[in-house]
Amino acid sequence: MKLGTCYYPEHWPQEMWEGDAARMVEMGITHVRIGEFAWSRIEPSRDNFKWDWLDKAIDVLASAGLQITMSTPTATPPKWLVDETPDMLAYTADGQPRRFGSRRHYCFSSQTYRAESRRITEAVLKRYVANPAITSWQTDNEYGCHDTVESYSPWAEKAFQKWLEAKYKTIGVLNAAWGTVFWSQEYQDFGQIQFTDRTVTEANPAHRLDFQRFSSDQVISFNKEQTDIIREHTKADITHNVMGHFTAFDHYKLGADLDITTWDSYPLGFMDQEWWTDAQKLRWMRSGHPDFAAFHHDLYRACSKGRWGVMEQQPGPVNWAPNNPAPRDGMVGLWALEAAAHGAEYCSYFRWRQAPFAQEQNHAGLYDSNNHLAQGGVEAKAAHEVLEKLGELKPHRAEVALIFDYEAKWMFDIQPQGTGWHYEKICFEFYTTLRRMGLSVDIISPHQELTGYNLAIAPSLPVMPITLLSRAKQAGTKLFFGPRSGTKTADYQIPEQSPLSAIHHRRSESLREGSLLEIEMDEQFYRSKIWRDFIDESENVKARFEDGLPAFVETEDYDYLATWPEPKWLRALLRQVLNQQNIETFWLPKDLRLRRTDSAVFAFNYGANDIDLSRFAKSVDFIHGDHILAPARTAIWKA
Repeated sequence: MKLGTCYYPEHWPQEMWEGDAARMVEMGITHVRIGEFAWSRIEPSRDNFKWDWLDKAIDVLASAGLQITMSTPTATPPKWLVDETPDMLAYTADGQPRRFGSRRHYCFSSQTYRAESRRITEAVLKRYVANPAITSWQTDNEYGCHDTVESYSPWAEKAFQKWLEAKYKTIGVLNAAWGTVFWSQEYQDFGQIQFTDRTVTEANPAHRLDFQRFSSDQVISFNKEQTDIIREHTKADITHNVMGHFTAFDHYKLGADLDITTWDSYPLGFMDQEWWTDAQKLRWMRSGHPDFAAFHHDLYRACSKGRWGVMEQQPGPVNWAPNNPAPRDGMVGLWALEAAAHGAEYCSYFRWRQAPFAQEQNHAGLYDSNNHLAQGGVEAKAAHEVLEKLGELKPHRAEVALIFDYEAKWMFDIQPQGTGWHYEKICFEFYTTLRRMGLSVDIISPHQELTGYNLAIAPSLPVMPITLLSRAKQAGTKLFFGPRSGTKTADYQIPEQSPLSAIHHRRSESLREGSLLEIEMDEQFYRSKIWRDFIDESENVKARFEDGLPAFVETEDYDYLATWPEPKWLRALLRQVLNQQNIETFWLPKDLRLRRTDSAVFAFNYGANDIDLSRFAKSVDFIHGDHILAPARTAIWKA
């Protein structure tokens, strides 16, 4: 795995560039991303291109032997363009146009802006496509950041109407699919359909789901316009940097148009957000949750046929979370080695030097704003030295896959049916339990190939692809479904018959926080929470609720779990299922995680105390580290 950094030559005097490039090489950095926010410097007014400074920056970096990822600068359209074409702006849900002054202020549905996006992309390509130092291209930057996937502009509404007409063909088909006879919502023409943002009460869920699908597709088509232009000029790799804990568009679809999917990894920033308890936030305040980065590594590896990387790796405190602590010494290096263990092609730190001005001046870099080497820079160099020892790491195909589906997330956000239901959280709880059992896990879409997996787990999958069961049977893969699986059609209706023939849903209920259900399995008692499916009696019931009805059913081809298990039961349940598939497991300490490649095993200590690895690494040949794993450190031994 190679190391990289994100560099902004436009932020610094030219006399600093050569020194920066030399220090990058000395640190072990081989890749540099530039240009994603530079439109106003490239083109300060229409057709008035200023290339000299960028030509010079590229020449300096290339002369030092660095490979460059050039970006299209479309995430930050300049003020003159907004003034010339105000219909490029996105609109908020309350009908107000976004204003200039930060970033990502454009609307994906604006044909005016799409034309400008293609124009600037073409200009940058023609200028630099022949430069051998530019080995890859990045489209835009962080699609959808700051809640910008959905736009409520007049042009977005017209585009939505056309999207619906292309999908349904006739208004009668749409009315049937949406069930618009309910509450007298029937339409006579596609032009009558508006956004759902200002309805009096809950809007039609199928309408909302199609708006989310449309918004996602707008991101995908916008990106494809850029990738098509790039591919006309070069065979170099194309990437885009997606984000963590972000599901507003379908990353699997985006990845289909990329050569390599990259993501922006900020473990501490996200530790201070989302669903984790106060106790968990304190425990892992300086390391991030042990499974946060790994979950996204495994997810984004699935998005572009196994090729992936980290485009932005947190190097120190960030500026955008509710609280922004500094990483424990060692974590910046650990995060890079963890990316390598999961198969990343490169890990790029954001950013080279801390900016002394503007919105991100409190965001750390590998160097501080006074050009002194920061702790992140020390650890990046140390990580490079370890990577040099490791050489090429071939990926290890996991025996277990976890099925993650973006449309499932959208459906449950629209109708969670209970405040405790959270699709990402239930997926994460399954993932982290599997990881604590010592397993490497692949994350896949419900449409991906299953060959090679002994077990594929869908923590919840409301819409089941029609071929999923047959594909699993052909691949010899046992399927495991969690609650609410098979309970919806693609049109967001209740199916006449479950695609799981052995499971007959009667009704479901959501539970108030703190309310637990008692479960009996193998003469042991456990508990579950948040959700319960009432399913009819069937054969091979392996666990029951206290009222005697099935809680867990096992069939030859798949298992069904009718509730959300508490951690103790989830651990026992998965151990039983994994043992039946002859998959060996053991239970790791809370702060320890392992990851395999074909040639090595990596151990990562996310905690504040030493961990003795003797139980997990007996008679092994250490490549790096030893049996006593210090906090924020990595040990590696031959597999």
